[in-house]
Amino acid sequence: MGIREDVIKIAEIAKKASRKLANIESAVKNDALVKMAEAIDRNTGEIQKKNKTDLEAAEKAGLSKALIDRLGLSEKRIKSMADGLREVARMKDPIGEIIGEVLLKNGLLIKKVRVPMGVIGIVYESRPDVTCDSAGLCLKAGNAVVLRGGSEAINSNMIIVRIIEEAALKEGIPEGAIGLVSTTDREAVKVMVKLDQCIDMIILRGSEKMIGDISQGATVPIMRHGKGLCHIYVDEYADVMKSENICFNAKVQRPGVCNAMETLLVHKSIAEKFLPGMINKFKTAGVEIRGDEKTREIVNDLKQAVDEDWSTEYLDLILSVKIVDGFYEAIEHITKYGSGHSDAIVTENKDRAEEFLAMIDSAAVYWNASTRFTDGGQFGMGAEIGISTQKSHARGPMGIKELTSIKYKIYGNGQVRE
Repeated sequence: MGIREDVIKIAEIAKKASRKLANIESAVKNDALVKMAEAIDRNTGEIQKKNKTDLEAAEKAGLSKALIDRLGLSEKRIKSMADGLREVARMKDPIGEIIGEVLLKNGLLIKKVRVPMGVIGIVYESRPDVTCDSAGLCLKAGNAVVLRGGSEAINSNMIIVRIIEEAALKEGIPEGAIGLVSTTDREAVKVMVKLDQCIDMIILRGSEKMIGDISQGATVPIMRHGKGLCHIYVDEYADVMKSENICFNAKVQRPGVCNAMETLLVHKSIAEKFLPGMINKFKTAGVEIRGDEKTREIVNDLKQAVDEDWSTEYLDLILSVKIVDGFYEAIEHITKYGSGHSDAIVTENKDRAEEFLAMIDSAAVYWNASTRFTDGGQFGMGAEIGISTQKSHARGPMGIKELTSIKYKIYGNGQVRE
């Protein structure tokens, strides 16, 4: 059987499973999620063994430290995967929720009800914890899922899916509800995006190029988890210590993820007071600084930033720094180069902050906080399946409700239209 046939078979089985999932009670789904979490806990060693194989291959291939960090599954991360499943199990089931209700003059009762999407395909790179989060969220929302992770995480993804699928099946979840496209051939994705008879939506997580290439010719609706070219603007009214803590966390805490800061903008009136200490702190943590001319006048041993730096998502311990003449220059820079993901202002001026929050057209905008909080788990969603930088259907972290559609249920008593 070829790649195309394999993918079609997985999608067809998922479609069949989705019809059954749509009518499964919340208690069954919740029990399955808890058992999946327990299975993850029990098999931590086996997961790490397979993950080690992927990590060794990644190091041999010369992947960056940040990308290898995204790939790694420590005991803490595996525990977080299991805890995420338990948290999703505790959350209210969105299916059947009445979003709106109206009684017409003719006696028709119309209810707008939340229903499963059906089959959700997810194409992603590097992070095998996405496998577990995605499966859990889709299941809770009554959806079957077809997963296609990156080749660098194939061994990790296969063991995770085997573990959680076995646990789910024992609790009455239909076969095929959690599907994995195990081939690493990119042809599989080209097949997936054209299976609109089986797959209802595909979420793309990865590089800008990957998303652009895959989207070409797709017949399945695409939801993009776009690149995170995130900015922090340190305003003239900023508190220096607060700024240092926020900026350091946004860049260093986990640099290889989409909500990490890539460009730091600093108002000229606070630059000499703020930048020397801040840059020294970054350097101590191993961050390479690429500064504009004004920044290099204050700290002269920095690499010169070029135009390409302002539009680059490094996903690494690299940061571009620019001094701006004023607030509106910072707004213009973010508007020109930003990806619409997450951007922040650090300031003690409330009016200035509110203007920033209103003018920056990103999925998440912050006042005096790190961009690293743009995450479904941090937003109280239990977990997330991606962060949408689009404006249609869903925007920002996509949790359970963002994985549903709606249906109108109309109750009548013989009404006919005149």
